[in-house]
Amino acid sequence: MKAKDFEKKFETGEDITAHLDLSQARRPEQDSKRVNIDFPVWVVQKVDKEARRLGVSRQALLKVWVAERLEAGAQ
Repeated sequence: MKAKDFEKKFETGEDITAHLDLSQARRPEQDSKRVNIDFPVWVVQKVDKEARRLGVSRQALLKVWVAERLEAGAQ
């Protein structure tokens, strides 16, 4: 398929995934690295309470909070 035809399909909202080789696709700078952080029990309890309120995991909540803080600091 020519790039022009591919772009036209993409721009019109057609499903183009059949034309892609996703076997080696990756998201730059999205690789994970495990870290361990020790928090006081009261912090963990408050984080868990907020995570339950929002219906997400502790890990998901902490990831969002850290990312938001880093983005705010970068501005």
